[in-house]
Amino acid sequence: MSSLEKLKALLENEIMPDLEHAIDSIFQTIEREKTISLGEKEELSTLQEMHRECREMLIEIESNEMDEEEAKELLTELMDIMSE
Repeated sequence: MSSLEKLKALLENEIMPDLEHAIDSIFQTIEREKTISLGEKEELSTLQEMHRECREMLIEIESNEMDEEEAKELLTELMDIMSE
């Protein structure tokens, strides 16, 4: 499996679903408590930005704008982040 395929699978099957779950959780808290703290607001903004960046990576992969070397570097970075 190429680095592009591995990166795409990681984004689609692990990272994006985790981000979506975290974003949904914050929205559920907001709905339940009818308010949002500054920390939650910042976390929500950060999570949404990360989700956007993941979508952009998927678009680059699917449109063949990302090469194998860039995918390998991103994959390594993401795996390092996930292992922390």
